[in-house]
Amino acid sequence: MTKGEQKAGQAHLWSGAGIIVLDKPRGPSSHQVAAWVGKMLGCQIGHSGTLDPQVSGVLLIMLGNVVRLAPLLLQHDKEYVCLMRLHGDVDRARIEQVAAEFTGRLYQRPPRKSAVKRNLRIRSVQKLEILSIEGRLVLFRAQCDAGTYIRSLCHHMGLVLGVGAHMIELRRTRSGSFGEGSMYTLHDLQDACIAAAAGDRSALTSMILSVDGAVPELPTVIVRDTAIDAICRGAKLAGVGIISTTEFQRGQLVTVLSQKREFVCLGRALIPSSAFKPGAPGFVIVPTTVFLPPGTYPRGWKKSCKPERPEKKTQTKG
Repeated sequence: MTKGEQKAGQAHLWSGAGIIVLDKPRGPSSHQVAAWVGKMLGCQIGHSGTLDPQVSGVLLIMLGNVVRLAPLLLQHDKEYVCLMRLHGDVDRARIEQVAAEFTGRLYQRPPRKSAVKRNLRIRSVQKLEILSIEGRLVLFRAQCDAGTYIRSLCHHMGLVLGVGAHMIELRRTRSGSFGEGSMYTLHDLQDACIAAAAGDRSALTSMILSVDGAVPELPTVIVRDTAIDAICRGAKLAGVGIISTTEFQRGQLVTVLSQKREFVCLGRALIPSSAFKPGAPGFVIVPTTVFLPPGTYPRGWKKSCKPERPEKKTQTKG
């Protein structure tokens, strides 16, 4: 069978947008796992927050045009559980003292094994909790900014302890609001795809989160149907097209939804919510990332009429 025949015979089980919270196993790279998911579903996919091959845990798989959300999802805070090995004996009180010193803003340089430039950067560790200590093995949980290198954190803690240390095993337990409670394994997804191919799509549908579920912490703006097509073509959203909003500040990122709770776009607030009333004139939101294609909703605006050009007068030579 040729590659073209294989591609033609590939099942297309999902054509919409959504997010799968996958439990990445140790071994394959994040790119390889995402490729497997794309092959199972037969759709365009991407992933947010790359994990090293030997790291397991929460990996966000983006389906369809949710890949446009990648810059937003990459900014989410992360939570990890790490097993660290000390190179010498240290009492528990000293370990907990040093762990407390490593909360707050830290200078970090990516480890040599990383795939990015080893430039010095600042990251914040909100919480570093020691879970258990057995001999020279230390299990801890870290809540930190996106882009924090736990391998470097272990190395630096070992230096401060005076004995040295390195990371043995790492698992991501949360990315933003997505935690282990909403994860599915590759085997779960494979079983759901087999059932979907046989006609039962219930399991597959339950695994895929809607687009608006990806950004639950952002303020929301509900708009009229007549305003949606203009937004999809890049027009700014005026107050006359808004039905209701939650509270937001100027410059804040907001989600724009239809009356059916369809995800229309992400937008940046031009003014705070307290400075206007729904239905009032004036621009309120400028779209930054549009999800609905133009033509999904009927056009509720008219094309501007271009003034006719005056005819050129011909001068006659006398």
